[in-house]
Amino acid sequence: MEKAKKIKLFIGLFYLILVIVFLYLFFSKFSLQEITSYDFIKNNRNYFFELRQSNLFILAILFILFTIIWVLAAGFGSPIGIFSGFIFGQWFGTLFAVLGLSIGATLLYLFANYFLKDLIKKKFLNKYKNLELRFKKSEFIYLLIYRFVGGIPFGIANVLPCIFNVKKFNFFWATFIGIFPQIFLISSIGSGLEKIIDQNQKAPSFIKLIYSPEIYIPLIIFACLVIVTIFLRKLFYKK
Repeated sequence: MEKAKKIKLFIGLFYLILVIVFLYLFFSKFSLQEITSYDFIKNNRNYFFELRQSNLFILAILFILFTIIWVLAAGFGSPIGIFSGFIFGQWFGTLFAVLGLSIGATLLYLFANYFLKDLIKKKFLNKYKNLELRFKKSEFIYLLIYRFVGGIPFGIANVLPCIFNVKKFNFFWATFIGIFPQIFLISSIGSGLEKIIDQNQKAPSFIKLIYSPEIYIPLIIFACLVIVTIFLRKLFYKK
């Protein structure tokens, strides 16, 4: 039994090493300054749009697969939401991003639940002991609230429910519904950026960008959502 636990831990740690290697190779090949530059985005925008027009289904499948791999490797989802909104628009972008993030999060949860459960319990159980009774009382509802209010990095939030032995079905649907509002607003910003780039040959100033209705409206709503989640977070994580 003890040997089996050590093997699981070894595999889990090996996975973490692979994640670090992936991130190192990715960001050594592509600098953040390069992939977020106006020229890079504008030049590659036409390629993705042509692919979207010729075969939306294939592009959607590839994007969802990329999102799953991204979650398993990087563990955070905000860039995915912006990228998805930019390519697919507000509604399709939200749907594809949420689906990919939910599947990736569920796979990461299942992996962590099998290989890293003991390590996660040792690290986080005392800190989040107060949530255990809530999850036992109504697993899906509290998991849904947990995903909605956030307050924990996306990668850690995906593996923390290992402590509470939540069902994978509940985990997937609570994640899907819980992250939908945030991803919708983030995708809206991505969709707004696409419209602005389409209308400007050169990079617009920061002021002009912020004062665009496509940007400031979802930003204001997102800020309101953050305030609401901060209030709910205090109630949810209250000991």
